[in-house]
Amino acid sequence: MAVQLIKDDDGKAQYAVIPYDEYFRMCLQMAEIDDETDDDLEDIEVEHDCYDDVGLPGEVCDVMHSENVSLQAAWRILRGLSQQEVAEKLGISQSAVSQLEALDSRPQKRTRKKLAAIYGCKQEQISLYLPKEG
Repeated sequence: MAVQLIKDDDGKAQYAVIPYDEYFRMCLQMAEIDDETDDDLEDIEVEHDCYDDVGLPGEVCDVMHSENVSLQAAWRILRGLSQQEVAEKLGISQSAVSQLEALDSRPQKRTRKKLAAIYGCKQEQISLYLPKEG
C-alpha cells in the first residue's frame, strides 16, 4: 500500500495520505467495531404513562421553535393573546402567567383545565412535564 506522509517544519509526521479504497475499508471496519460495542450498553426499561399518545399540533411546535418559547407560551401566542389577557381570564397577575410559561413549569390540574379552556386544547397538551396533581 502506498502511503504518503506530510511532515511539519521539524520533520515530524502530521498527516498520512492513503488510497481511498484503504480508507473506505478502514471506515467499514470501524463501523463493525462500533456495532460490537453496542453489546456493552445497558438496557433501560421504558416507563409508559397516559401521556405517551398525546399529540401537539404542528403550529404549536412551530411557534415554540421559531419564538424559542415554552409550550404554554406557544399556545398563548398561537391564540393571539397577551400574558395580561390570560391573567385576566385566570384571575391572576401577569407575572404569575409569566411564571406559568417557564420552561419547567408544571401547573396543577385545575390550572391546566383553565388554560386548556382558554387555548382550546386538551389539558394534557399544556405541559411537557408530568403534571403536579392537586
